[in-house]
Parts: sequence; C-alpha cells; structure tokens
Amino acid sequence: MFSGALLTGGCGYQHQALYPDSVRTVAVPIFDNRSFYRDVEREVTEAVIKEIELRTPYKVVAVDRADSELTGTITQVEQSRLSRGRDGGLVQEGELRIRSNFAWQDRRTGQTLRQRRGLVTIGRYVPARPVSEPYQTAQYQAAQQLAYEIVSVMGAEW
Repeated sequence: MFSGALLTGGCGYQHQALYPDSVRTVAVPIFDNRSFYRDVEREVTEAVIKEIELRTPYKVVAVDRADSELTGTITQVEQSRLSRGRDGGLVQEGELRIRSNFAWQDRRTGQTLRQRRGLVTIGRYVPARPVSEPYQTAQYQAAQQLAYEIVSVMGAEW
C-alpha cells in the first residue's frame, strides 16, 4: 500500500508554468506585409490576437498599456499548384504558403522573450468545380495555423 507512494515521489516530474509569469499583457500591432497579397497581415494579426486570448493567460491591450509586444512581418506569400485536371490542365488543387518572422519582447526591459525567422505555414484549396474554393480559403487556413504556431512558441522552451 505504501510502496506506490514511494515510487511516485521520485518520478522526476516538476511543476513549471507554460508561459512566462513575468508578463501579464501583450500588444499585437498589425503585422508588416512585404508580400503582394492584400490584407493577409490583418488576417494573421486578428488570428494571433484571438489565439493569445484563447490559449494563454495574457490579455491583449494597446501598446502604451502592455508589458510586452509581439511584432511580426509577413515576408512572403506564394501559391503553387498541387494538381492539374486532365482536360485543359487547369488547377485542381492549390496551396498557399505564408512565410513570416516575429519577435516577442518585454517592453519594460527590452529583452526578447521569443523570436522566430522563416516560419512557414500552408493552406490548401480546391479551385476546380464543383468545389470552386477561392485562394482566400487557403490564406485563412495558413493564417490560423501561423497564429497557432506563434502562440505555441510563446510557451515555455522545453
């Protein structure tokens, strides 16, 4: 009966916060966009804000009230063809990639908490009939995935 208690005591697990507890608020200005795709920066920024509010203990606030600031740049958006139709060679399936950089800094100390360069996410779409999805379907998927990846990086470094 007591042996179970003795064995679990030395298992090596320890409690560690998933997110830095020195930060309580985050500002997320609109990402810069160096691509030719309009409004992708707004879609990514909105997705990042929602993901921070959903998955972290932080509150997103204006820059002048924030402990930290997460800034990002969309460096490239590109589409590629995954498959063509037999008749006429029209695109059957497409893919859209968003490449980005971001940095999360403590505004009080200037310390960089986390950063990544060249983070790539992908969304897919089917422009062919009968589905007829626009490329924005893939852009939305890639933006949501990018937000998820960024917030994951904000967590503890294991």
